Amino acid sequence: MKRSHMTRRTTHDALDVFEYALLRVVPHVERGELMNAGVIVYCRARSFLAARTHLDENRLFALDPTADVTGVRAALTAIEGVCTGGSRAGQAAGDEAGRRFRWLVAPRSTVVQPGPVHTGLTADPAAETERLLDLLVR
Repeated sequence: MKRSHMTRRTTHDALDVFEYALLRVVPHVERGELMNAGVIVYCRARSFLAARTHLDENRLFALDPTADVTGVRAALTAIEGVCTGGSRAGQAAGDEAGRRFRWLVAPRSTVVQPGPVHTGLTADPAAETERLLDLLVR
């Protein structure tokens, strides 16, 4: 008789792949100076998409004393809204999380730009979002 056995799910098995990109503020695109102001995290396995932002106004004014803080905050808030979905996502409201993530991380020449996409493993994408914000932005 063939004996079957169940394998216990290990902690490693509970980890899912996630992707993330930093949100950068580039006050003068031609100068290439930038500061990190947020992070976008996407985990397909958990249908998770979130952005968390933190704008250090003093650092921004050090790069550009005439920076449009209101405009930068509006752009960061809009990105958070697209990640949240629903009515806050505007025209992207009907798109699935992966499509919204790909749209948000597409290269652009604006004051708020996404950085390159990186990957990792996580058991908790929401906690990972906070960890990355603390590590790379604040």
